[in-house]
Amino acid sequence: MRDAYHEELESLTDRLVEMTRLVRSAMSRGTTALLDADLQLAESVISQDNEVDRIYNEIESSIYELMALQQPVAVDLRTVVTALRMASDLERMGDLAEHIAKIARMRHPVSAIPAELRDTIVEMGAIAENLITKTGSCIASRDIELAKELEEDDDAMDRLHRRLFRVLLSDDWDHGVEAAIDVTLAGRYYERYADHAVRVARDVVYLVTGSRTDDETAG
Repeated sequence: MRDAYHEELESLTDRLVEMTRLVRSAMSRGTTALLDADLQLAESVISQDNEVDRIYNEIESSIYELMALQQPVAVDLRTVVTALRMASDLERMGDLAEHIAKIARMRHPVSAIPAELRDTIVEMGAIAENLITKTGSCIASRDIELAKELEEDDDAMDRLHRRLFRVLLSDDWDHGVEAAIDVTLAGRYYERYADHAVRVARDVVYLVTGSRTDDETAG
């Protein structure tokens, strides 16, 4: 019985890593759809978000069952609690990638991103993909040093987010209100995607060390 219990705990890690792969793919395809006005790609991101939701529901059900039947304590309790938090953040990251794809679908057949902001969106997409790749590695390896690197990557995303707003608020902006709304929303989705990746990384640190970072306990 205890062997099955520990196998179930280990399977939580596998399913979390699978979620990171899915939300990485969703963000990659969502960014391409946004930049290239690719309707088919956008639709694939939107339809496949159900798979992320399915794994999240599996993790949630498994954790509730483990807590009810096994009553985990100490490190095991920390494992199931952080797994549930991580799964929630990853599910939200899938939603954010889906939101980006929905912008692409709404503006098809033209791109929602003006030419002068394409490079910035490309960079934001690349950082988002790098963040979730590192997140998956952190979950699998419980490497707290790698987890801490995500804070710096998030800072880079924040800088790009501010760059978007400088362009939007400049006197040279001539793309109208609709385009400004699209860019504002897209920028916010990338920024929040990064924030959720950092939250997962902080949970990895908590899982390994048993303590929260100062930034997280303050916020």
